[in-house]
Amino acid sequence: MTAEAGNQIEGAPLIKPSNTDHELYDSVVEACRTVYDPEIPVNIYDLGLVYTIEISPENDVNVIMTLTAPGCPVAGEMPGWIADAVGPLPGVKDVNVDITWDPPWGMDMMSDEARLELGFM
Repeated sequence: MTAEAGNQIEGAPLIKPSNTDHELYDSVVEACRTVYDPEIPVNIYDLGLVYTIEISPENDVNVIMTLTAPGCPVAGEMPGWIADAVGPLPGVKDVNVDITWDPPWGMDMMSDEARLELGFM
């Protein structure tokens, strides 16, 4: 459907753009790259599990991510792993990690590096 509901197009995912121009963005991405799904030998960022990295002017970091499947055995632990990786970065004030299932993760969300590592290229 393309009917507008406020600023949001009905049926479109409610994912915000990342703050790629923030001075902390690159270090937050690198911290996310240190977190791995224990069942897949590729970091969560290159797997495409991190949808949004939002950094406030006060340096609060909000990560919106998904998992490869709703039944992922580490679903309850992975947000803490990300917070533990990002929280100690110089300049980061606070970290919040939210999991979303919309849009659902798909293999097309992986980086070329991840596809190569997993033998899909």
